[in-house]
Amino acid sequence: MQKIFITGITGQDGLFLTSKLLNEEVAIYGSTRQSSTKNFYNNLSKINNLTNTEVRLFNLDLLNYQSVNTFLSDVKPDKIFNLTGPSSVYKSITDNQKSYNQIINIFDNLTASVLKNKLKTTIFQASSSEMFEENKKGIYDEDSKLNASTPYAEAKIHNHLKSIDLSTKYNLNLYSGIMFNHESEFRSKDYLIMQVIEAAEKIASGKLNQFSVGSLDLVRDWSFAGDIADAMLKISESGKFNSYVIGSGQGASISYVLKVVFEYFNLDFKEFIKVDKNLNRKNNNKKIISNPKRIQKELDWQTTLSLDELIIRCIEKRSTNLV
Repeated sequence: MQKIFITGITGQDGLFLTSKLLNEEVAIYGSTRQSSTKNFYNNLSKINNLTNTEVRLFNLDLLNYQSVNTFLSDVKPDKIFNLTGPSSVYKSITDNQKSYNQIINIFDNLTASVLKNKLKTTIFQASSSEMFEENKKGIYDEDSKLNASTPYAEAKIHNHLKSIDLSTKYNLNLYSGIMFNHESEFRSKDYLIMQVIEAAEKIASGKLNQFSVGSLDLVRDWSFAGDIADAMLKISESGKFNSYVIGSGQGASISYVLKVVFEYFNLDFKEFIKVDKNLNRKNNNKKIISNPKRIQKELDWQTTLSLDELIIRCIEKRSTNLV
């Protein structure tokens, strides 16, 4: 039986990845910073009603090398999906390098332990579209230039480049999946689409009069987290390249997201939205769209939900037990 270790298993990516792995004969080990596991199992059951005693959660300190090394030495996982670490780009700017250090240290502890124990482990490293240097077209693939504008992006670039170096130097099966924006009903309120949904719902019920955004014109490539989990699996099973761009290949503006959400509640967003440029991050790329040609051609992967379908899913299936 294959043994799979997922860091950050209680997040939306970990939930969908776990739900797909439960269809196979595998033993799943997950690290989490949560003291309670009840929400994880509740949310997992909402995806496909599967339950499996082979999901084992551990409160493992991934920033402690000895703890990670001991754990991997004991478990000897066939695959590691590194999905953990700080995910707020904005917070990384103000937290005095805390996010930067955590992202790098977790990756280093995992890879160093795999090498020390001479494991034949396949590693999937979650990279980010935040790594790219802005270009005129706003379209990015695996060969696009990288340039960090935040500590978060700088740390992700460090791990991305080290993934390529380690796979070459030590012949590790190490893949960097460059993931563009992706959402689901399990996203927290820290993310734009969920913030917009909550605001529209409150406005519709008379509990809020106005909602502020930093821009109407920023364009992003949004996909469904369940589709992204499919991509992770395909890459870990059949990948031939060190890195893959994972996204829909379609861009949409923030104003379009507002339009879809507010229309669901029979509202015109233009009547309730205020643009506050102070909410914009400095050096925030105006347009970030994936060119997923490599993964589409080589691994026959593509997204299954349109942005409209994704937004409606998020509205109608929002979890009340977010982890």
